[in-house]
Amino acid sequence: MTNAVRVSEGLVREAKIFSKIDNRSVTGQIEHWARIGKCAEENPDLTYSLIKEILIGLVEFEAGESSEYRFG
Repeated sequence: MTNAVRVSEGLVREAKIFSKIDNRSVTGQIEHWARIGKCAEENPDLTYSLIKEILIGLVEFEAGESSEYRFG
């Protein structure tokens, strides 16, 4: 379900710039920031890099790109 949400012009302006880096739509960039922010609030001890790697791992897992991790 899609909902219209008002955001500041400044946020949209920044999202337009950053969206080009990862080839996302402006909406996709704002959703990405929201997802990262939500994870950061829920897990304050994790770094941005670790949160991003976890999210990448989840997408890879959902796409069947997982492999068993072997310790040692």
